[in-house]
Amino acid sequence: MGLFSTGGSFPAGLTPSPTKTLFGSNYLTFDSATGGGTFAQQFLPDVYEKEVERYGNRSVSSFLRMVGAEIPSASDQIIWSEQGRLHIAYDAATLTVASSKIAVAGHAVRAGQTVAISQDLVTVKAVVTNADTDSDGNAFTAVPYSGGAHLTDAGLTDGAAKVFVYGSEFGKGSDGMTGSVDAGFEQFSNSPIIIKDKYSISGSDAAQIGWVEVTSENGANGYLWYLKSEHETRLRFEDYLEMSMIEGELAGAGTGALGAGYKGTEGLFAAIESRGNIYQNFNSGESTLANAGADRTGLQDFDEILKNLDKQGAIEENMMFLNRATALAFDDMLGAVNAHYNGGTSYGVFNNSEDMALNLGFSGFRRGSYDFYKTDWKYLNDAATRGLTNDIDGVMVPAGTSTVYDQQLGKNIKRPFLHVRYRASEADDRKMKSWITGSVGGVYTSDRDEMNVNFLSERCLCVQGANNFVLFKSVTQS
Repeated sequence: MGLFSTGGSFPAGLTPSPTKTLFGSNYLTFDSATGGGTFAQQFLPDVYEKEVERYGNRSVSSFLRMVGAEIPSASDQIIWSEQGRLHIAYDAATLTVASSKIAVAGHAVRAGQTVAISQDLVTVKAVVTNADTDSDGNAFTAVPYSGGAHLTDAGLTDGAAKVFVYGSEFGKGSDGMTGSVDAGFEQFSNSPIIIKDKYSISGSDAAQIGWVEVTSENGANGYLWYLKSEHETRLRFEDYLEMSMIEGELAGAGTGALGAGYKGTEGLFAAIESRGNIYQNFNSGESTLANAGADRTGLQDFDEILKNLDKQGAIEENMMFLNRATALAFDDMLGAVNAHYNGGTSYGVFNNSEDMALNLGFSGFRRGSYDFYKTDWKYLNDAATRGLTNDIDGVMVPAGTSTVYDQQLGKNIKRPFLHVRYRASEADDRKMKSWITGSVGGVYTSDRDEMNVNFLSERCLCVQGANNFVLFKSVTQS
């Protein structure tokens, strides 16, 4: 009998089975040394086509859309003016009591005006007899109404004091007031910066189609081809537009290493640090509000903020955007107060309903003459943004509009305290530009085998009336 040779047509280890059952001897493997490598699995894997959204909505933008506006501008510099204080006051005057001399650099006090001089809770009323004591405009003489001929007789000592003008007094038949006081104002400016990003894919990768079912951050869902990454680049860029306005810094002196073209822009945090109010460690027992005095906790912390708002614009409605820890601290503070209705707190936004107020999900409350609305700010919680550093606890933003003088329009206008100015004209709108270059996807602008999706915007943030803003900061990072 002859011997039939398979010639390798059938694998030597393949033994058919009468049932559809997997045995080591009846399925194909390529894991032997002569198999040319390892084939770890005979069957195709069970692939989930839907992307797992393990981070939820990853976008951190929307803050500026909630509290401000976006306004076009045709200039590379935005200039606005803000009113000064109506009354004349100085918190850093220097007394020489023996001569009743009060030194204040560049003061605007005039002869005949009456002033209140305060030092260590002792207040003395006096009449200005000489508005230019040293003939340099940096000192004036004020004689007290009572207590003696000089300030030393009235109980004051040499050193620092606070002074404000409260009126004037002239004798019969005397000349009128000498000089006048011009309206005080401060001028501020900011410059837009150019923000760019790009997504690139080669022609070969574009030709390898792969579908992924996704749900985008704006709530839409469906299938995306290779433009999944382009979609995320666009979302990331939109976040950068807002983050740049929040985190922006002006290039200061001694930054020549940056090179030409880098000027920076003043963002929200920088503006409040420079011209606003900073409250540190709210509800931690170590809080301070720029010389607020003794450490305070809970409601006492918040009342210190109210006292400071009284000294500023006293904007009635304010919005607070907080990280999770600070938002819960406010909930605890309000819940403790509302339980017995003390401290003068009224929850008008809840129709004063105890059940609603004790929900521990407060969205608004009233304290004193102010209304406050609070919400979580995802930007401060996200582990890839400020949630990484934990040094900013929140920000308080006044609601409503401010009246400012617009240099371009030449008149007073009302605008939100917080708004974005983007570069735009009849020739080009740079609010949010996107365009495609390359030779892939039906676009033929170059001989390079790729598709580039480009993004660009040019904008800056205007923080008007920053003295009404409060930045909550942590001294000790967690």
